[in-house]
Amino acid sequence: MDLSPDAPLSPLDVSPYTAYVYSYPHKTAYRVFDPIPMRQVWKDERKEALFLYIHVPFCEMRCGFCNLFTTVRPDGDLMDATIDAVRRQAAQAREAIPGATFARMAIGGGTPTFLSCAQLEALFEIAEGVMGANPAGVPTSVEVSPETATPDKLEILRAHGVDRVSMGVQSFEPDEVDAISRLQRNEQVHRSLEAMRRAGFETLNVDLMYGLPHQTPASWRRSIEEALRYSPEEIYLYPLYVRPLTRMGASKQDWDDERLNFYRQGRDLLLERGYRQVSMRMFRAAHAPNAQGPVYRCQEDGMVGLGCGARSYTDGLHYSSEYAVGPSGVKAILRDFVARTDAEFAEVRYGFALDEVERRRRHAILSLLSEEGLSRADWRRRFGGDPVEALPQLAALAPLGLAEDDGAALRLTDEGMERSDAIGPWLFSERVERLMTDYEAR
Repeated sequence: MDLSPDAPLSPLDVSPYTAYVYSYPHKTAYRVFDPIPMRQVWKDERKEALFLYIHVPFCEMRCGFCNLFTTVRPDGDLMDATIDAVRRQAAQAREAIPGATFARMAIGGGTPTFLSCAQLEALFEIAEGVMGANPAGVPTSVEVSPETATPDKLEILRAHGVDRVSMGVQSFEPDEVDAISRLQRNEQVHRSLEAMRRAGFETLNVDLMYGLPHQTPASWRRSIEEALRYSPEEIYLYPLYVRPLTRMGASKQDWDDERLNFYRQGRDLLLERGYRQVSMRMFRAAHAPNAQGPVYRCQEDGMVGLGCGARSYTDGLHYSSEYAVGPSGVKAILRDFVARTDAEFAEVRYGFALDEVERRRRHAILSLLSEEGLSRADWRRRFGGDPVEALPQLAALAPLGLAEDDGAALRLTDEGMERSDAIGPWLFSERVERLMTDYEAR
């Protein structure tokens, strides 16, 4: 372990809110490269039990903190053109990945239920009729919003076998909601949550956010208690991040201690109510289906992404359409997407190639940031050797009180779990850090 004065700062020496790490590397490390036939990309990959993801880059509003690839209230022609492009893209993907089968499926965004009923049906026809997926036979999740989770659209989801719906509520406090540019009202949120419970989805997930303007410990507790009224099988607690090109991007705030206290308050309340902590953000109820099961990691199990903004993951290459946050950048990429020819959809030209070192780093980060921890047996099966020998930085975590090493696995302590957003970036490679730093936001 390098303990010299020039060694990288430890996760205790930086903000606990450095960056949210749900994939490695981040999309800002992707770059344009010479086109590669999609068939070649998938030729030597395992093709059974993949994840099918469809991205819908449309919303009824853009929250002040949002840096997702989405655009607000597009006209119907653009939505129809996008769905047609997704259908053509799917046909090329199916031809390039013969024999592919899917163990999981999700439709995200954006807000998929912003689509009309006919457009939503068209997406399921693409998934089922073109890709050969069976959403009724595998875990299938769809993101919804309070305004768009209408009974007719929920009926479509249930008819196609969707078993999980996820709603970003963020807060039940009107002044906090207004501060992050959300148009929702509590009456509408409650109607939507009640409708989803009546519809009979096996898993309801509610997203809440802490560190919001005007938020207090009392108001934070009220929001969690309001969500708990609906006994959600999953609850995600997200810290507020202020990012470039978002509406709140010009804000200058330093509120690490406040967010950390909110996190601990929310964590302790959910644990007290019988929820199990799966990661820094994810809490799963004891009554949830497969409540004790492992979390599926599409980056390592393989994912086929459809739609502008969707990522695809193979063992050695992550690829997608280009990325933007600002309205003009998003619209330019969407125009390019709908104008692509079938031949262009059959190629891959933007992403990140992972060598053996980056694959090991990806596995270490994704494993360590979950409750399962970094298993040595799993590491040996995948890579051989020992993870601490491969990534000497890992040896620093236990002496800092951020992890426990029992010989079988390295697992984060409570102190380590709450610093997941510092530990993840701390493990990024120099190559990835350089690419992310050089990325020009658009």
